[in-house]
Parts: sequence; structure tokens; C-alpha cells
Amino acid sequence: MARTKHMAHEENIDGQKNVGERAHKARYSWTIIGENVAAGQTTGSSVMNSWMHSKGHRDNILNGKFRNIGLGIAQDANGVTYWCMFNIHSVKASWPSSNSSNIQLLGLFPDAVNTTDPTELSIHSRAMFKAAILLSQQYNITIGGQFIEWQSAQTGGNAIDAISNTCQAMSASNIIGIIGPAFSRETPIIADFAEKIGIPVISYSATDPELSDHKAYPSFYRIVPSDNAAALAIFQLFIRFNWTSCVIIYQNDAFGSDGAKIINEAFIKNNLTISNMVVFDIITLRIRGNLMNILTSSSTRIVLVWASASYTSLIVQEALDSDVVGPYFTWILSSSISLNSFNQTFYSQLIGMLTVQPTTASVVNAPINITLLNAAYDLWKKYEPETFPEPINVNNYALFAFDATWLLIQSLQQLCSTSIINSSLSCISFTNSSFCFQCQFHNSDLFFDTINNMAFLGVSGHVQFIANRSDRINGSYYFAQNAQTSTNGMNFVPVLNYSDYNGWQEYTETSVIIWPGTSLVLPSSNAKLDGITLRIGLVGSIPYTISNIITNQFGQNITNYTGYLPDLISLLQTRLGFIPNIDIPSVNLTRNELMEAVANGVYDILMGDLTVTAARREIVGFSSSIFDTSTIIIMRDTPDVTIDLLSFLKPFSRNLWLLILGAMIFAGILICLFEREENEALKNRSIISLCTMGMWYCFGNLTGCGVDFNVTTAAGRLLTAGLYILSIVLLASYTANLASDLTLLKSKPVISGIDDIKSGKMPYNRLGIITGSSLEDYYLREISNVGESFDEGVFGIVASKQWIYQQDLDVAILSLREEGVIDNLVAKWFQTTNCPATSETSTAMGIDSMGGLFLIFGVFVILSFILFGWTKRLLIKK
Repeated sequence: MARTKHMAHEENIDGQKNVGERAHKARYSWTIIGENVAAGQTTGSSVMNSWMHSKGHRDNILNGKFRNIGLGIAQDANGVTYWCMFNIHSVKASWPSSNSSNIQLLGLFPDAVNTTDPTELSIHSRAMFKAAILLSQQYNITIGGQFIEWQSAQTGGNAIDAISNTCQAMSASNIIGIIGPAFSRETPIIADFAEKIGIPVISYSATDPELSDHKAYPSFYRIVPSDNAAALAIFQLFIRFNWTSCVIIYQNDAFGSDGAKIINEAFIKNNLTISNMVVFDIITLRIRGNLMNILTSSSTRIVLVWASASYTSLIVQEALDSDVVGPYFTWILSSSISLNSFNQTFYSQLIGMLTVQPTTASVVNAPINITLLNAAYDLWKKYEPETFPEPINVNNYALFAFDATWLLIQSLQQLCSTSIINSSLSCISFTNSSFCFQCQFHNSDLFFDTINNMAFLGVSGHVQFIANRSDRINGSYYFAQNAQTSTNGMNFVPVLNYSDYNGWQEYTETSVIIWPGTSLVLPSSNAKLDGITLRIGLVGSIPYTISNIITNQFGQNITNYTGYLPDLISLLQTRLGFIPNIDIPSVNLTRNELMEAVANGVYDILMGDLTVTAARREIVGFSSSIFDTSTIIIMRDTPDVTIDLLSFLKPFSRNLWLLILGAMIFAGILICLFEREENEALKNRSIISLCTMGMWYCFGNLTGCGVDFNVTTAAGRLLTAGLYILSIVLLASYTANLASDLTLLKSKPVISGIDDIKSGKMPYNRLGIITGSSLEDYYLREISNVGESFDEGVFGIVASKQWIYQQDLDVAILSLREEGVIDNLVAKWFQTTNCPATSETSTAMGIDSMGGLFLIFGVFVILSFILFGWTKRLLIKK
């Protein structure tokens, strides 16, 4: 009422449609019933006062036939208090007495004697055990003229109590078979005792795989599938959902330990992983260790709980308190528990939880004996109506208990009807003793042979055993339930069913699994980086990482990272959803010191030109390759020989050639000016001829080839001296540069590969090798490699060993490689030429290197002008 903020006697507000159903759910049988409800009052006296002033409520309180069985108080989210009083006139039915026959079966059930909190397993199983024996009486099945009757005992799940109760029953009656016990930890001692006496033990819920060893336990049989079948079913479930690992939490007894062991073996055999095995101590009722640390540090996000229902509830509550259930973890339980028993604030975390439990053949639409089942239910409702639920809610182990009992009944009937047994000897002949261990069933071998050859259609499906096998054949059925919310609160809803011949199938066509976080997306078994903050260390020079200081919109200087690695981080962040916290380690740290920093938790991951080596793998882990690398020898590139008709001009720059030409023309004009009146070779010539002869004179002196006339004036001789000086330097420089260029064109590599270095063809002090080749692609745009590569390897992202997010990161990197994204990054940062082309870089001498020479020549020109003017002045004076 507090949850729905609504009061009603005849509406489905708490899972039951009316008051009668509520009483029935509480396991009460009644003839008349009454319910009082109230809301808003703050004290009990005010509630009673209001009820006493209402005739209907007052009649319920004062009715002498009523027995008050409960007063409930609850508050809603707004603080409104709701009150409920429940009254019934009950009648309690009882099973017929069972003490008139000398042929009895003993049923062992798990609840403690006089328990105040009876379990569904114990109540339902005991009822179906008794119903099976009563049905045999109704069907007039007799043994030596006597009906089969029962004795039952409650063991409290304790092996000593189980053997004590069994011994007492054996001493007082002819117990010719035992149904039970319920728990695996009780079963070995009961099976050993039964072997000594010579009677069979048929369990309805003990699943320990060790009990399948029929040589060790020849008197033991079971109707419930063993954990060997459960391990196979769980493995198939993991394959269906593409899960690869899990953590197992198990109770520390035979059921939990042996079950976890067989599941672990099945996983190892099929290349699945158990990341951790966590113990729940059934004595302290606590998990050993810190559950939060265990699960959050694990690489898997699937948790498998292998424990009985009572312990499973405690385990789940501890997990809820540690916040390691949904939405980040997917839990699989081996037992169904009441989810409404948990605080409503935890409901969102419980969504998506799964259970995997044994069930009957009807779940997979295989045949069952429905006539036998309905007859058993009728007897249950007749003799114990207060515990009978809706048929769909009958515990599956109760159906196994019925078939276990019916198997013994059918086997006894078959045993005593055979003609092999000597008529003078009763088929149930017993050696009785007050000391139970000295009792002996005489026809045990024939009895066991009869069981081994028995086959019938039971209420759980086809029941059949064969020799030397404790488990029934072809009877392993399971179903998976999913925790989902509904109008009735939080409940488990069947979503899958399993048989050993069809595997896992959808329970119905409309079955939908709601995963943790109320998601329809199948969760991964691996830890995910989504939402995780990663401390990332970046190492490596340009172009791996380029740091720039920029000013943001607030005027603050911040560091901006570009390059191959920042781009890769951005792509991984988009793919995985982590939050990067980037840091540049000190340049003084060596690569090994950086590895130690990751191992010690300073960084979550380290990215850079970090080669994967065996030594480094000793202390850290590496991701899938982010960059392929190898060591090569690099030398200056030898250009290809090309035909260039003007290559003889390359020793001087174009501007220098123009300057030389201009100087020659200018000097030729000066020669004409200085010599035209005095030199016989230049007299009586036209202006063009005169200029041509002047330039010829200058050309001859510059190139050193000489001319066919000489200068006669002092100014001409001084200018000729300047031309000689210019000629000497220019010819020497031209010759040297031309020889250098021709030498480079014909040069060859000194070495051809790593073998030449090993043989000493190059002095070691002249070697320049970039170890690890971290900048190989970047620099090879302008230089060439020599010989084959060696010491090939890969660069990987460094993380701590056994990093829980390793697979998530590796899958993302491989995905980027397959999509060609990483190749595009490599092309962007390592295969784009930013250096100037070789043809644009000239070794020719320019004006800047010859400026001093022409300055000296200019001095000679000026002196020649002065001398020419002085000479003319003297001639004019004369």
C-alpha cells in the first residue's frame, strides 16, 4: 500500500488479487477472513480508535472466531503511515498417519526442526514425497500385502543430524529406501551408510558432481541433473552471449566447491576464463576478502554465484552494499531468490540479473506424466492446503522429489513381482538390529538391478537409469530467468530454456532479456573503458607528439597537443568513451624508468615510440601494435644522373653570371674610351666595331685566352690589371665548383648494408644510426635507406600487466587498423613531404660570396678614371 499509495481489499496492489489470496500466499487455510486497513494515523491508539468507530472494522476486531495473524506498518515516500490488521478463522489439515506398515521410505528434508522460517524447498519437497506414497496407496500398490508408508526427518542441512535421524529411523522401522538428502554436503555420509545397509538413496536436489562416481557411491542415485550438466549449460550460455570470462562466487561446502571446480574445468577445456574464484563462508556468512576490490580489479564483468538460495540472498545483499551489481556487472545466480525482499532503492541495480536452474521437461515442451502430477497436487491441496501454491510456482525440486519417491515405489513393486526371488524368502527381507549399522537388506543387488532397468514417465519427464551410473539419462533441463520490474515489484521472468539435445532456446517468442542498466544491448564480459579517466603519458618527438602553447578564450596559456599520438588518442576516445588526462613525462627519464612508472601506477597507459621487447614484457603489458618499426641504415641520398645541357653554368648563380657579363661590357666600353685615340688598332673604327673590340679585349683577359692587341694608355693598363685579378679568382672558383658537382654525380654509397658495417668498411666513429627507427618514415622522405631492414618490431601502448581494460583497448586498436584509420594517420604524419625539394636547393656561388672581388674591381675602375682624367689634363696644358 505504501508503495502504491493506495488502499484496497480486492485489488492487485501487492501481487494478490484479494484478501483470501494474501492469506493463501502466507500459507494459511481459512474458512472466514477479515482485513482492516488505515492510512494517515500516526499512533496505534488513533488507528484502533478509528477502527472501533467503524462497524465493519469493529466486527473484525471483536469476532471471537478470528485469530489475529499480523499487524503491518509502512510509510510511503511522503511519510504517510499505512496500517493493516489481518484476521482469519483457520482450519489446519494434516496428512494421514503413517505407522501401520512395516515397509517404509525415509524422506530427508533441509529445514531445521521447529524452524520459524521454513523454506519452499523443504515444504514443497516433503509434500510431494508424501503425495507420491499416498498415490501408491490409492493405486493399490502393495508389497507383501502391505502399503508403503513414510517417515520424514528434518536435517537442518547438517550431515551429523542427517545420519542421526536416519539411524533412528532404521532402528525403529524397515526403511527400504531414502529420498534425499537435499544438500550435497549431507549426501556422502548418507550414501555410505546406505551402501552398508544395502538400500538405495535417491536425491532430489544434491548436485555435487563428485556424487556421479557410481563406484564410490554405488547406492546413490539422483533425479536432479548433476553440476556436470549445469557446467555444460552455463558454458553454452556463455557461447550464446559471446562471453569469455567470469568471476565465480561459491559457498565453501561440497556443493559450492565441487560445482565451482567442475565449471572451471569446463571453461578451461573450452578456452573460457575464470578470472577469480571467491569464497562465501557459510560459517561467518560473509565473503572472504573485499568484494568491491575483487570485482572492480577484475578484467571481467560477469559474476557467477554458485550457492543455495539462502546464501545467495546474503551474497547479493553484500554486493549491493558494495555497489558492484548493475549496471556495470552482470550477475548469474544458481538459485532463485525473492527480489522483493531487498530495499526498493536497489531495484534499479537488480535489473538484468539472471538465474540458471534445473527444471522439468515441460519447460522445453517434452512430455511429462500430467495425470500423475494432477493427482499429486490434489492430495497436496487436500492434506496441506496452507502450503500449496499456484501450480506454476511449485518448486522444481519438489517434482524431482516426487519422481525419486515414485522410482523407489515402482522398483519395489517390480522387485517383489519378479519370479526370480525365492518364494520362501520375502522380497523385503531385513536383518533388524537396535544398532542401525548392523541392519541389512537381503535383496540389495536385485533391488539395485531393478532400479538400473527401470524406466517411466514421471512428473519431471522421462526417468531412466542404467548400470554403473548415478545420474538419470536424457533428463537435463534448465531454464534462465531474468530480473525485471513489473506492477508487482521486482520478479524473475523466464526468458530461456535448455535441454541437452537442443541447447538454449527462447522461452517464448515474446521473451525479452532486460540487461543491467535497463538496456536491451547485450553486455560484454570484459571490463569497459567507457567513463573511465585514464592517466596517459606521451613520449616521443615530432611527429609523434607536438606541443604548442596557445591562449584560450579566457586569456590563459594552455598546452595543445598535436601529432600522430594525440590524433590516435582522439580516435580511441571516440570509440571507447574514456576521459584522457594527458601528461608529458620528464625528458630526463629513460625508457626503462617510464616502464617502471606504468608498473607502479603513475600512469595508466604510456604511448610513444616504445618498441615491444621481451625484457619490457617482464614488467609491463603491451597493446596491439599501433606502429610497425624496424632498424635500418640511412645515408645521404645519391641523386639520379640526369642530362642537363646547361649544367656547366651551375657553379655560378644566375645573378653572378649577369654581374660578370655586366662587368665585362662595362670594362669593354672603358677600354674603348681610354684607347680609341692612342691605340693604332682602334683608330678609324666605327662605334660598333670599337665597342666590339673593347669587349673582346675584356673577354680575352677574363678567360685568360689573350687578345691580338695591347693597351697603350696608363688608364687602360690599370683597368687591365683589375681584369687580371677578377679573372684569377673567377676561374679558380668556377673550376672548383664544377669539379665538386661532377664528383657528387658519380659518388656511390660507402656501404651496402648492415653486413658491411660489421665487416668494418666504415669507421664506427662515422656511423649515424637511429636505433629503434622511431623517426624512420619521417626522415626517409629526403634520405634513402641502405640494404635490408633488421631488428624488426612494433610499437605498442604500454599498460600494467594484467590490465583489466586490455582487451577493450586491443579490440578498438584492431578495429581501427582493419578500417584503415591507423594507416590514414601514418600517411598524414609520416608520408607527407614538408621539406623543400632537392632541385630548389642550389650549391652555386652567388654575388654575396663574390661581392668583395667585384668591389676591388670597382676600385680599379675608379682609379683608371682618375688616371685617364689626369693624363688628359696634362695634354690640355701642353
